[in-house]
Amino acid sequence: MAQSRQRSRISRNLLVGFLVLLVLYALAGFLLLPWWLEREVPEQLKQRLGWQAQVTDISANPFALSIEALGLSAEDSSGEPVVGFDRLLVNMNFFQLIRGIAGFETIRLEDPFIRVDLLENYSVNFARDWQKANPAPAQPEAATSENNAELPRLYFGQIAVTGGELLFRDFSTPEMAEFRFTPLNLTLNDLATWRREGQNSDYVLSASLGGEASIEWQGDLSVTPFYSNGSLKISSVGYETLGHFLAPYFPYDLRGGSITVSSDYEMQAGEAFYLETRNGEVVLQDLAVALDQQSEQARLTSGTLSVDAIGFDLNTREIRVGQVSLANLDLALARSETGQIDWLAPFAADPGKKEPDSGSAGSGQPFRWSVAGVTLTDGRVLWQDRQPETAVEIALEQLSVSTGRLSHQLDEPVSYEISGTLASGGTLSLTGQATPAPFTLEAAISGSGVKLAAFEPYLQEGANLAITGGSLGVDGNLDLDGQKEPLTGTFSGTAEVAGLDVGLPGSSEPLVSWQTLRLAPIEYNVYPARLEIGTVTLTDPMVNVIRYANSVHNLERIVRDSAGGQASADNASQQGGDAAPEFIFRIGQLIIEDGKLAYTDRTMEPAFTTSVDRLRGSVTGLSNISPQEGKVALQGRVDGVADMDFEGTIGALGTEDVSNLRLMMEGLSLPALSPYFGRYLGYGVDSGKLRLNLDYKIAGTRIDASNRVVMDRLELGSAVPSDQAVNAPVKLGLALLRDRGGVIEVNLPISGNLANPDFSVGQVVMRAFVNLLVKAAASPFTMLGSIAELAGLSGEELGKVSFVPGSVKLAQGEAEKLAALADGLRERPNLLLNIRGSVDPQTDGLALLRDEMTAGGQKTLSEDAWQEARKAYLSGERKLAPEALGNLAAARGVAIRNLLQSTHKVPEDQLFLLDPARNAQVSGEGNVVTAFTLDVR
Repeated sequence: MAQSRQRSRISRNLLVGFLVLLVLYALAGFLLLPWWLEREVPEQLKQRLGWQAQVTDISANPFALSIEALGLSAEDSSGEPVVGFDRLLVNMNFFQLIRGIAGFETIRLEDPFIRVDLLENYSVNFARDWQKANPAPAQPEAATSENNAELPRLYFGQIAVTGGELLFRDFSTPEMAEFRFTPLNLTLNDLATWRREGQNSDYVLSASLGGEASIEWQGDLSVTPFYSNGSLKISSVGYETLGHFLAPYFPYDLRGGSITVSSDYEMQAGEAFYLETRNGEVVLQDLAVALDQQSEQARLTSGTLSVDAIGFDLNTREIRVGQVSLANLDLALARSETGQIDWLAPFAADPGKKEPDSGSAGSGQPFRWSVAGVTLTDGRVLWQDRQPETAVEIALEQLSVSTGRLSHQLDEPVSYEISGTLASGGTLSLTGQATPAPFTLEAAISGSGVKLAAFEPYLQEGANLAITGGSLGVDGNLDLDGQKEPLTGTFSGTAEVAGLDVGLPGSSEPLVSWQTLRLAPIEYNVYPARLEIGTVTLTDPMVNVIRYANSVHNLERIVRDSAGGQASADNASQQGGDAAPEFIFRIGQLIIEDGKLAYTDRTMEPAFTTSVDRLRGSVTGLSNISPQEGKVALQGRVDGVADMDFEGTIGALGTEDVSNLRLMMEGLSLPALSPYFGRYLGYGVDSGKLRLNLDYKIAGTRIDASNRVVMDRLELGSAVPSDQAVNAPVKLGLALLRDRGGVIEVNLPISGNLANPDFSVGQVVMRAFVNLLVKAAASPFTMLGSIAELAGLSGEELGKVSFVPGSVKLAQGEAEKLAALADGLRERPNLLLNIRGSVDPQTDGLALLRDEMTAGGQKTLSEDAWQEARKAYLSGERKLAPEALGNLAAARGVAIRNLLQSTHKVPEDQLFLLDPARNAQVSGEGNVVTAFTLDVR
C-alpha cells in the first residue's frame, strides 16, 4: 500500500514537473523569445551594419516550432531604406531536430525589400556598411582548422519568397541609374547541406524588371557537393537597361531594342569546377543604335536577331553556337572628308595609349568555338562618302547573306553567298568560300545592270567626267591568296559596259558614248599586276572632239591636274624607257563596229566641222611589253563621202618600239576645209577634192611622217579676212603647184616630239603647205623649173633670157630656156607669162652705134675712131636716133612672144607683152638680160 502511494506520488511529481517545464517552455516560447528577438534583431543590425531597424511584431509558437516576424524595416546611416519585409515565417521540423538536423519545414518571406547599391569603387553597400561597423583587426587572425570544417546539417523543406522587390542602384557611372525587380518570387524545395544520393532540391525563381523584362530561373540544387542544373531565361530586357550595363564596352548609343536570353545549364563544384550550358537562345528585337547621344537618328536598326543552339563547356573550353539569323538589317555608314568611317571613329588609335604586352597573355588552352552559320535576309546598307568632291550615296538593298560553319579552326574554308540590289539600279552576287587564316578567297562574282551614274563622284576624282548613262555587267571568278606577302590572286571572267554616255560636267554636248563595250575573256593577276583581255568589242562608239575658242580641246579637260600625277610622270621619266612597267597588259583583239568620230574647231569663223562614220575594223596584239607588235586595220567614211583606210603596225605601248602607220583617204570635199584655208591663206575654198596618203613612223614620242597630199581641181573662193593669213600671192602659188589636169600633188614631210605640248600634227602639216605656197609665189620660176624637171637649169635661169647687145638675137644656150619654159606653161594653163622687152642704154646703145657707123659705108672702123665715137656717146655729145632703143626693146619682146607661141606652141592667151623698159641688166658675159614675170588668171 505504501509502495503504491509512493509510486503515485512520484508520478504526480513527474507530471507536475512536466507541466511546470511545459509552462516554462510555453512562457519562454510565447513570451520571452519574441521579446528578446524584438530587441536583439535591431541591436545586431545596428552593431554589425550600422543600420537603424525596427520590427513591428515577432511571435513564436514553441509547440509548432515556428517564428513569425512582421513589419521589419531597416535604414542605413544615410536614412535610406535598405532591407525590409512584411512577414517572415520560419517553421522547423521537430523530427529532424531529434536526428540532429536543423530542419526547417517552411521559411516564407512575404513582400521583402532589398536595396543593393553598386558604388563608385565597384563594391556594394552591404560590404561598405559591414566594413564600417566592423573595422579590420590590426593583425590578421591565424587561420584555423575550422575553415575546413563541414557545413552544419541543415535541411529546408521549402523556402518561399513572394511579392519581393529588389532595388539595384548603380553609382559606378557618371549618372546614377536604378533598376527595380518586382515582383520577386522564389520557391526552393527539399534543400539539404549534406550529400544525399539521388536527391536534389528544386527551385523556381521569377522576377520582373520595370514591368517589362522578366527572369525565370528553375532547376535542381545540391549543396554538398555543390551541384545545380536547370534553365535560366531573361526576357525582354529593354535597351535602356542594356545601354547602361554595356556603356563601358559599347561606344555607341542604344535607341531601341529588347533582348531575350535563355539557356539550360549544369554546374558542379568540387576538386574541379564544372560548368556547361546547352540549348541556349538569344533573340534581339527591334534594335536601334546611334553613333552617339548627339546623333539625331539611329544609324543601325534591325528586325530580329536570333541565335540558337548555344552551348558552353568550361572544362573543354568550348563554345558552340547554332544558326545566327538576322532580318531587316538597316545599316548606314559614312566616310568623312578626312577619310574616317563613322562607325570606326570610337576605335581610332590613341597616340598616348600603349598596346598591351603580348608576353603577359595567359598560356592556357585557348577556347574552341564554332558557329553553325550566319544568315541575313532583307538587309539594307547605305554608304555615304563625303571624301570625294561631290558626296556619294549608294544603297545596297534586299541584301541577303548566308555562310556555312565557322570555327576556331581558321584554316578551314567557310562557304558563303551574298546577293543584293543597288537602289540606283543593278544586282550583285558573290558565291564561294573563304579561309580566314591564312587568308584565301574564292568568289564567283556576278553583276548586271549596275548603273554607273551612282559612282560618278569616284570617277571625277581622277577624271573630269559626268556620267549620264551606262550600266555595268560582270561575270567571273576571283581567287585571292594571302598566305604570303604580298597578296596574290587572279580574276577571270567577262565584263560589259552598255549604253555608256559621258560628257563634261555642266555641258550638254556629248563627249563619248557607245552601245556596248564587251571584254571577254579577262584574266587579271593581282601580283605582279598583269591584265590580259582576249577580245574587246566596241559597238556604236561615238567620240565628239571640240576645240574651243581658247584653243583648248574638250578631251584635255578630262584629265585633272594633280601633284601626284606629275610626280608619277617624273618617276616614269627617271626610270627610262627600258625599265619594266609595274603594270603589264595585253589585248588580243580590239574590234570596232560602226564607230563615229566628230571634230569641231571653234577657233575660227565659221567653225570647222568634220566627221568620220562607218568606222569599223580591228586592232590586234596591243601590249606594253616588248617585243610586241600589234596590227591595226580600220576603215571609215569622212564627211559622208570620202573613204578612209588606216592600217599599220603598232609597237609595244609606252616603249621606244617603232610604230608604222598609214592613213589613206580618197574623195574628201575640199570646201569642208574652207575655214582653215581662210585662216592661213586668206581665201575660202569653192570646190575641189582631197586625197591623202600619210605614212607615220613613231618611236616613243618621236614622230617622222611623210604626208602625200593630192588636191584635185582646187578652186579658191572669196577672200576671208584673217590676221594669220600669209602675205603672198597665194593664187599664183597654187597655180604653180597645179598640173595641166588641175591637180596639186605635194609631199609634206614633218617630224617632231609628240610630248611637246606645242606640237600638233595637223597644224604642222598645214603650215608646211602654206610655206610651200609662199615659196612657190616668192620664187615662181624656181617652182616651175623643179616641176618641169629641167635638166641642167635652175629656176633663176628659167625666169630670164639674154640677148646679144644691140640685137634681137638670143645669146648662146638661151633658146633651151624658152623651150623648158614653154613646157611649164603648157602644163599650167592658168599661168600667164608677162614679157617685158628691155634694153640697157649703154650696152645696147654702143652696139647700135657701132652698127650704125659700120652700116654708113665704112668697111672698117679704126680703133681710134671707135674710141672717139664711144667717148662722145657716153658723154652725150653723140646720140642715136630717138626711137632706136625703144624699137629694140619692143622687138625683143615680140621675138620672145613669137618664139613661144609659134615655135613652142604656148597658147596665145597665156602670153602678154608689157611696156618695154630701158633698165635691163647685163650678164657677166656682157649680154643684155630680159626678165619674165608670172601671173595667174
